[in-house]
Amino acid sequence: MKKLVAYITTGFPDLNFTIDLAFALKESGVDMIELGIPFSDPVADGVIIEKANLKSLQNGFRLQHLFDISSHIAKEIDTLWMGYFNPFYKKGVENFISEAKKCGVSGFIIPDLPHEEAIMYKDKFIKNGLALIDFVAPTDSRDRIKTITKDAKKFIYLVAYAGITGSGRDEDLQNVIRDIRSCSDTDIFIGFGVNEKTAQKKAKNVDGVIVGSAFVSILLDENLSNSQKIKKIKNLATIIKEKINQ
Repeated sequence: MKKLVAYITTGFPDLNFTIDLAFALKESGVDMIELGIPFSDPVADGVIIEKANLKSLQNGFRLQHLFDISSHIAKEIDTLWMGYFNPFYKKGVENFISEAKKCGVSGFIIPDLPHEEAIMYKDKFIKNGLALIDFVAPTDSRDRIKTITKDAKKFIYLVAYAGITGSGRDEDLQNVIRDIRSCSDTDIFIGFGVNEKTAQKKAKNVDGVIVGSAFVSILLDENLSNSQKIKKIKNLATIIKEKINQ
């Protein structure tokens, strides 16, 4: 069965909500939670996730909140931390690794850390049983893909198009997928632009999908109560999980 990874913005609208939402997503068939670390300049994300990031920061988000939330959910549902490198660099990668092990987090997604720079940290993650997710873009050559995916762990993050999340663009990725398969046995998960309308098509010949903006847009809907937001996101996750496995 193909897997569904759900990105949610940590601490928005509040900490308890994030915990409740994570467990609701698990009930709906979500296989992994990607806890987004709020950051003021999320360069790979579109306006929806950027807005949620800023709102979480305005509400007083601190890294300790990430650790507290993770300690509640990570032992119940596979949890990754997604964030930009600035907080990791400032606090120290080793400190993040230590906190991740305490919480039971399984890996990290750092979209602005190039492969060449990520290499210096890979051994630290591997020694601690943690994955540092590798990204492949549709513009990467086969030689480049072979280099990137050589030691890929957990899954390979295939970016659906060159651009930012939530753009809704569409590219034929079958050649890229074939190149990845020829270089690595690691699962391929596709992200960027995945929603209930595109999920079935984007899931073709991959092992899972990553959904972010479709969920976060519901978080931002001020006409919904918190319980309504959870119900709506849970229903959407159920629909997407069904579509990717049709």
